[in-house]
Amino acid sequence: MNQYELVRTAHRTYGKNISELSRMTGHSRNTIKKAIRGEPWNYKERVHQPFPVLDQYLEIIDKWLKGDKDQPTKQRHTARRVYNRLVEEHGYQGSESTVRRYVMMARVKYGIGAFQAFIPCDADEGREAEVDWGTATAIIAGEQVQLKFFCMRSKYSGKHFVRFYYCERQQAFFDAHIHAFAFFGGVFPVLIYDNLTTAVWKVMQGRDRIEQDSFCKFKAYYSFDSRFCNPASGHEKGGVEGLVGFARRNYMVPVPKAESLEELNEQILRQCIVYGNHKMAGRERKVDELYEDEKRQLLSQPEAVFTNVQSHQGRVDKYATVTADKNRYSVPTRYVGFRVKVLLHVDRVEIFSGGKNLAAHERLYGNNKWSLDPDHYLELLAQRPMAFNSARPIRQWRESWPDSLHLLLEHFCRAQGETKGIKDFISVLMFYRDYRADEVEAAVELALEKSISTSDGVLHILIYTNGDMTAFTPLSGWPSLPPPDIAIYGQLGGVQRWA
Repeated sequence: MNQYELVRTAHRTYGKNISELSRMTGHSRNTIKKAIRGEPWNYKERVHQPFPVLDQYLEIIDKWLKGDKDQPTKQRHTARRVYNRLVEEHGYQGSESTVRRYVMMARVKYGIGAFQAFIPCDADEGREAEVDWGTATAIIAGEQVQLKFFCMRSKYSGKHFVRFYYCERQQAFFDAHIHAFAFFGGVFPVLIYDNLTTAVWKVMQGRDRIEQDSFCKFKAYYSFDSRFCNPASGHEKGGVEGLVGFARRNYMVPVPKAESLEELNEQILRQCIVYGNHKMAGRERKVDELYEDEKRQLLSQPEAVFTNVQSHQGRVDKYATVTADKNRYSVPTRYVGFRVKVLLHVDRVEIFSGGKNLAAHERLYGNNKWSLDPDHYLELLAQRPMAFNSARPIRQWRESWPDSLHLLLEHFCRAQGETKGIKDFISVLMFYRDYRADEVEAAVELALEKSISTSDGVLHILIYTNGDMTAFTPLSGWPSLPPPDIAIYGQLGGVQRWA
């Protein structure tokens, strides 16, 4: 029984007076009277909190906190910094907890860094989706690379799409939208963005934005409206902000590995599809079930996909390369000096001359990188065989050669001499144009086994085995011809010559 109940029961039931109850409980007579009258028994909250030690420093603290309003968010005073400055600059000898308590009260008073309140909202089905970018590490073809990943998430159902790119450029931005629309089977009428430069040219006051011309064209082509968050207000599209972290923690741990970016995107796409069976907290139905309801509300996609290709004019330089987007791409050496047209796709580069496709390369991102196809240089190297070992395209290619090609080159050089051996070996490399790599390499291995030392012998294997190396019979195994009878040449002396 607590003392409040004891006092009231003893007075009402047992007739104890105030003096007796005061002696029994140790409380003052006034406190006993309050309990008997039924008034509140506990201590009252103070209307004003005094700070005896800190009081003389309050104006200083207020000045610092008010000054923070004009400073960057991440460079404002923390309670710890306020305490340290008071100690170092003003000789404060009170406790840090007192400073923390006052700083918290002052921030509320001046509206600095106060916690925000949010309104719970329910999205309309099939109306809005949120868009954002994230960054993650992946291993592509054995090399660790830093990648960007695009996220689009339905506000109503939570269904989402994730795709990797090497950059956040506008071309990748558009390509990601195109793939996302195909994944969702339609276009959301409203898409919500940060103030990213690929879409916004200038942020105006309030909600006004001047959008990039190319983004306006893209938006008009797919007939959706854009909405942009206030600066530094990521919570306005909190669903996709959460998706960026969710995707990184769940789809990219452990660090994903793939032979190509396309293979990596296939892995991520499968996980996005599987997420459709997930049931989010507070929802009664699964993501895919909710999405089926809103899919009917989406805008239909245009019959033709938006043209997301950049076109440039260029000239083939003396190294048989064309510069595009600050990187170089090779073409066959016979086209040196030609004017060409370059088509830049988000993932590849195509080079044309007179309507003919001269070359296609995987697109490079960065500056001053070279994409060299060794096949483009083989005819020139056949004319200059002594440049073979130092040629950059060949040195890059040799890193991926099977051991059999290295051995065949050494075998040719021993049998024919270095210059002729290299020239003949280049003829073997040209076989990759007409035969599959596995067929050429199988023929090379058999040629080494049978000590064949010319490209004609390797070609003979490729032509007559038709991929079945067990059917090949080497020339050395054929039956020998009988020795020639040279006596017949003596009869030629009596043959009459015709005028």
